[in-house]
Amino acid sequence: MTHIPRVGSMVLLNRDVTPEIEAVRALIDRQFRSVSWGPDGVPDWTAFIADFVSQAPLYASARPIHPQSIQQFAERMNGLVGTSLESFHERALESVVHAFGNVAVDVVVCENIENAAETNRTVEMMLLVKDKGVWRIAAQAWDKESASDPVTGQILQAARQTNTAF
Repeated sequence: MTHIPRVGSMVLLNRDVTPEIEAVRALIDRQFRSVSWGPDGVPDWTAFIADFVSQAPLYASARPIHPQSIQQFAERMNGLVGTSLESFHERALESVVHAFGNVAVDVVVCENIENAAETNRTVEMMLLVKDKGVWRIAAQAWDKESASDPVTGQILQAARQTNTAF
């Protein structure tokens, strides 16, 4: 039986899992936990914001493109907590990290469950930088799966075949 490396529930698709890749994966897992909440809970915005460089832009799937700051994103999402979104759970399903020195990118297939009923998948791409031994997200963009643009095996197959440890 083949061992499939994981961080939390996220499948690690890298062939060689180095300490750097594990550190990036742990950051991503923490990110998704911090932005999730249940009917009586709230997101952990302090933990969420701490994993970004201070001026990191975020690009949501909505078009036309409109970059937002970490604070703008947190404020917008916080306005939804307990209103149109009674609960929100985001988790990484699969991921592949390309890391070299102090830079990395992570391609993550995610599952979002809104109000314990509506399940969506997204692909998130993150640019990360390491400073003083700590990885931080420098930019993040994501797009939502749709009937015309499904998350197919193409993304995951390419990730599985990539040897990304340098």
